[in-house]
Amino acid sequence: MTSEERSELMQIVRDLSYEEREVTLASGRKSNFYFDGKQTTLHARGGFLVGKAFLAEVQKFAGPIHGVGGLTLGADPIATATSIAGQLAGEPMHAFIIRKEPKGHGTGQWLEGRKNLPPGSRVVIVEDVTTTGGSSIKAVERAREEGLEVAGIVTLVDREEGARENIEKERIELRAVFTRSQVVG
Repeated sequence: MTSEERSELMQIVRDLSYEEREVTLASGRKSNFYFDGKQTTLHARGGFLVGKAFLAEVQKFAGPIHGVGGLTLGADPIATATSIAGQLAGEPMHAFIIRKEPKGHGTGQWLEGRKNLPPGSRVVIVEDVTTTGGSSIKAVERAREEGLEVAGIVTLVDREEGARENIEKERIELRAVFTRSQVVG
């Protein structure tokens, strides 16, 4: 990813995903600003740049990395974009999705894309936004229960509200494409 592409992605995040308003976050905390990462990850150019940015971060983990994924819904477009970017760069890695509840029929599975990732596959968990890190840690636990080895976590935006510290307590590395400080300036 070039510095121009990184700057362009930052602007898309600022324009589409950042809002100053009162919200209640998934953690239950109240906040006066909000990042809606899906506005960027589902945007044509934004999604393309997200794939390149996440691939660059994933490549910083010790390899090989066989897959990228996380909790549905925030991770879904990121995992797909990163997988495609990896394929285009000659570094194929499969996307996977972790359900919030097991499939209610058929196999009752938690993880979609399972056949592409045999037990022992090394994966990176992806997120659109991290606050306290609770969702990321949940995704790591579920991936491990499915027999995957988690190399680390990458988020589009770290809100800088404890995620890094909480994740690192679990001996997992968190890499952020951007921090709230970088986006908000």
